[in-house]
Amino acid sequence: MPVLCVYSRRGCHLCEQLIEDLLPLARDRLDVEIRDIDTRDDWRDAYDIRVPVVEYEGQVVCEFHLDRQAISAILAAQP
Repeated sequence: MPVLCVYSRRGCHLCEQLIEDLLPLARDRLDVEIRDIDTRDDWRDAYDIRVPVVEYEGQVVCEFHLDRQAISAILAAQP
């Protein structure tokens, strides 16, 4: 199953909201991998003040807020 990566951090209300909104959209169609940027230096360096960030196949899909149109386009492209 294709994977959406969400770069987030604990205590981030924007991260919590994005994940809460994303999970029902992705259910049974895409795996969602939550990555806490504070667990790896390279993630923290790349995403520090940009979280949450959603990536699909190495490309940024959205930052800060969920882009429902972008997620819908990804879902539409799935077999």
